[in-house]
Parts: sequence; structure tokens; C-alpha cells
Amino acid sequence: MTRRWPRLRHPAQVVVAGFATAIAAGAGLLMLPVAKAGSGGASAMEALFTSTSAVCVTGLIVVDTPGYWTGFGQAVILALIQVGGFGIMTFASLLVLLVSHRIGLKARLTAAAETKTLGLGDVRSVVTGVVKVSLLLEAVTALVLALRFATAYDESWPRAVWLGVFHAVSAFNNAGFALYSDSLMGFVTDPWICLPIALAVIAGGLGFPVLFELRRRWHRPWAWSLHTKIVLWASGVFLIGGSAFITTIEWSNPATLGPLGAPGKLLAGFFQGVMPRTAGFNSIDTSQMNPASWLGTDVLMFIGGASAGTAGGIKVTTFAVLFFVIYAEIRGEGAVNIFHRRLHGDLQRQALTVVLLSVAAVAISTVTFMVFSDHSLDQSLFEATSAFATVGLSTGITADLHPGLQLLLIALMFVGRLGPITVASALALRSRVRLYDLPEERPVIGVISRPIPADITIAGPNRPSR
Repeated sequence: MTRRWPRLRHPAQVVVAGFATAIAAGAGLLMLPVAKAGSGGASAMEALFTSTSAVCVTGLIVVDTPGYWTGFGQAVILALIQVGGFGIMTFASLLVLLVSHRIGLKARLTAAAETKTLGLGDVRSVVTGVVKVSLLLEAVTALVLALRFATAYDESWPRAVWLGVFHAVSAFNNAGFALYSDSLMGFVTDPWICLPIALAVIAGGLGFPVLFELRRRWHRPWAWSLHTKIVLWASGVFLIGGSAFITTIEWSNPATLGPLGAPGKLLAGFFQGVMPRTAGFNSIDTSQMNPASWLGTDVLMFIGGASAGTAGGIKVTTFAVLFFVIYAEIRGEGAVNIFHRRLHGDLQRQALTVVLLSVAAVAISTVTFMVFSDHSLDQSLFEATSAFATVGLSTGITADLHPGLQLLLIALMFVGRLGPITVASALALRSRVRLYDLPEERPVIGVISRPIPADITIAGPNRPSR
């Protein structure tokens, strides 16, 4: 009897399987002896963790990237970052386009699910647009960085170009991998290194739909879509607020910003305020930051960047939707309105689902770290949030964790990159839609602050329920 492999019917299942396959292939390449400096090859855990971190554009590492991996290994990591930033199904659709110049219906469905495209007709333009925008912004960033490395740090031109390309790709894709053992701490006061990388991180974190719309309608802000308005508004608030918060808290810390002059403090504070958008580079020692800075960074990492881009977290659009839901409820309004547009109820439920699943994933992982390791709540929460939000910032405990906890980080990076709803949809045992509605009833929520509807009776000791 011939064994039949299960068919992947739902687009979410195809996306999850595609990412898993890319991670497995990357781990296999990194286990080759040619990928590791010195004799022998990397262990399965080292290869799997690094491959997952690269494909999920996270940046957490268990081995030193420039010292442990050869040029071949670093090139594999770079390729995994680029493929993971594009999106597995976007990259596959691009290959199909190059070979046959057309995309089939199934490929359109999976690419649309991954890129958050609203219609099937524009999938081809979205795929090609993603590639063009990514390569253009990466090339500009790489050029600036290469010139700086060659002219200011006496790097040979081949080495300077390699450094520029690697860090540009890592920055735009919000990956956070660096070819320096201390990340970018050696360039903490160099604006020609820090600012191009920060700007590339911001561009990647805005998401491709916003970049496409800004390219077409940059001079007509009144015509921007609601998504673009929310992303730009929320991103500006978190970039300014996060940078100001970290700069203020760390201003006098002798282990971080303290020894720097005022311009250096402002630059380093801005850089560290940008990185929690899920990039993962650091120009100061993250492990020496104040616990208050860790907690603020946790919040910024958890929120992350925009949807349909290279950033992680619950996304700024999700946070903004819940903010306006709360605002409307406090004001007693029946509908949720954002920028003179009414929000559909399905989006409110989806935002709430994303947040609750994400909180559960981070909370359970944090407790697990505290139970099975000696690390504090601050460190455990920071590491779990960084992995789930695909950031890559670390307090320095990742490499010393038990292999079981490193596997937990791998799972967090995987779920965080794809999104909890996508993973849950892929694992769902059924996809049938209920064709009937159950009887409606209204429980009492929270503290009673409004008159109770007449059709509700509260049961008490001497008052049986209706």
C-alpha cells in the first residue's frame, strides 16, 4: 500500500511548511565543515538555532558570527536573511516568475497570505515590487556603509563592500546579525554607520504596503490609506518616545551612555530607540542597561513594527486598533473610528486575538525560563520577548542557556515571525465555518459602571437567577 503524504490545503499551512523547509535547508548548509572556522562542523543545535534566527530575521545567536563562521557560513546566513525578509512564498513566486513569467492560482493564494495582499490580481506586482524596493534600499545603504568602512576604517575595498552589503541586508530585513563580535558598539558615535543602518531598519519596519503607497502618493497625504496613516503615526510616536525614554534613563549610566559626550549620547539613544523595532543591533552594552530600560525595551519590542514587512512583534497597527477600541469604549461610542474611518468588527477581534495569544506565548516562556534556569525575571522576560518579537537584542544569556530552553527560543522565533494566528490556522484540525448562530446572552464584564440591561438578572443568595 502506497503511503500518501498529507496535503497542505490552507495557504497558512503552505507558508508554515515553506519557512520550516528553509530553516531545515539552512541548518544543513551550516552543518557543513566548510561553513565553520576551524576543524569539524557546527553542531545540530548551533546550526538549527542560527538558521532559524536568520530565516526569521531575529538576530539572536549562540555562537560568535564573525569568529565561528567562515565566509561561506556568513554568506549562507546572509542568503537566509534575504529569503526570510522577502518571505518564503514571495521568494518562491519570484522564482516562478523568472522561469515561466506567470504565477498560478495556488502560488497567488500563498503569496497573498504571506504578503497580506488584498486581492489576487495584484500579487504579481506586489512580488516584483517587494524585490525592487528591497534591493534598491539595501544597495543605497550598502554603498554608504562601504564608503565609510573603506575611507574611515582602512578596510580594503572587497572587505568594505562585504561589510556594507551584509549589514545593509541585515538592517533592512530587521535581522540584527553583525560581522563584529560586539555588534556595532565600536561605532557608537559614528553617524555615518549608525544613521544609515537605523534608517534602513525604519524603512524595513514600515512594511511594503506603506513604502509602495509613499512612493506613489508621498505628496498627497490626504489620500493615504488608513493603514499608512496608522503606521506612520504610531511609528513616529514610538520612535520618538522610545529614543527619548532610553536616552533619559541611560544618560548617566557609566556602563552605557555615561562616558559619551552629549552628541554621542543623543546618537546612541536614538539608535537604541530604533532597534527594538525588531532589528537587534546594539551600539551600547545591552546587558549593562538599567532594568527600567529593559522593561521599556520589552514594551517596544513586543509592539514591533508594521505588518507586511520585515518587522516582528504584534505590529503597531494591532496596538493602535486596540488603543482606539479602548478609547471608544471609554467615551461610550458604539463604533470605533480612526482618522474619520469606521473600523470593522472583525479587525477588532483579530487584534484582540493576536495580543492575547502573544501575551500568552511570552508569559509562558518567561515562566519556563525562570523555572529551568537561574536567570531573573528581567532577563527571562527580555529574552522571551526578544525572540518572539524577532528582535535579537539580548542580555547575554542566550548562548549559556540549556539546549531545551534554546529550543524554546527557536519555537518563539518561528511563531513570532509567522504570527500566532498563521501558525494556529495551519495547525487547526478543521477549517469548516459554522452555518448557524447560537442563542445570544450577555455576561457582566468587569466593574458595573453602566445601567444593567433589563434582560439581565444578577443572581444572589436570596435571588435565584432567571
